[in-house]
Amino acid sequence: MALLEVKDLKVYYPIKGGLLGRTVGYVKAVDGVSFTIEPGQTLGLVGESGSGKSTTGKAILGLAKITSGCILFEGKDITEVVRKYRSPYKKSVQMIFQDVYSSLNPRKRVLDIIAEPIRNFEKLSKAEERKRVDELLSIVGLSSENAKKYPFEFSGGQRQRIGVARAIALKPKLIVADEPVSALDLSVQAQVLNYLKDIQKELKLAYLFVSHDLGVVRHMCENLAIMHNSRFVEFGTRKDIYENPTHIYTKRLITAIPDINPLKRNDNNERRKLVSAEYEEKRNMFYRDGSQVYDLKQIKDTHYVALP
Repeated sequence: MALLEVKDLKVYYPIKGGLLGRTVGYVKAVDGVSFTIEPGQTLGLVGESGSGKSTTGKAILGLAKITSGCILFEGKDITEVVRKYRSPYKKSVQMIFQDVYSSLNPRKRVLDIIAEPIRNFEKLSKAEERKRVDELLSIVGLSSENAKKYPFEFSGGQRQRIGVARAIALKPKLIVADEPVSALDLSVQAQVLNYLKDIQKELKLAYLFVSHDLGVVRHMCENLAIMHNSRFVEFGTRKDIYENPTHIYTKRLITAIPDINPLKRNDNNERRKLVSAEYEEKRNMFYRDGSQVYDLKQIKDTHYVALP
């Protein structure tokens, strides 16, 4: 049984106009996406800014209002309770935020930041709570002395590790990681990603890993969903996407991955030009009316592409 199953999820925002403020249209942030995540699995959700990937993650957490669709968690329909403050579902699904600087309250000590979800769902004594916080800090590679400090006393990578400690405080089954390393330096990114993988293995966590960076996603995810214009354009295993990209948008993303070998610079530039030309030439074959994404069609056992 899948841990999480999302069926035909839609998130629309109304556009108001006129003197009476009537709804004259909708911004379709997410327009009918479906996927499943198995226990202990990582699904990468990839796309450019504005594609709808972060809104998809927020809808799963109840941070964005669902217009229509269905969310099943461990086989139970939780669509109606996903926005309730202290539902059991909230304890099982947590989030790591993108902005490491604003996601931590600057007025609170690390102890209070990490203990906040514990206080919301569990009744522990002060000694038990402190012991749990120290254990969580140890898991993310920080000493217990850091519990008395404030967020401004830490580097970006250390702050994100505190965010990870907060996310795993309730021993969740699924974590939505929304661009968790995009604000960090490259060397620090590697440290945080390795911590996330180690924690996943130790706690048997599942991740929905939201990112625009296909290089990072390749390191983290077994399966990938490529998102564009509020819909999935391609879905498959890591091998399907990286070795056989089929949608022209996916091809553009793949060619945008930097290569550290300077000897391949000219070849990479030439390949990007060819893919960009193909995108402009074949755009109308892959998009209805030039922008609307078609429904996914299965081309292999694990590989789906949006095709007419």
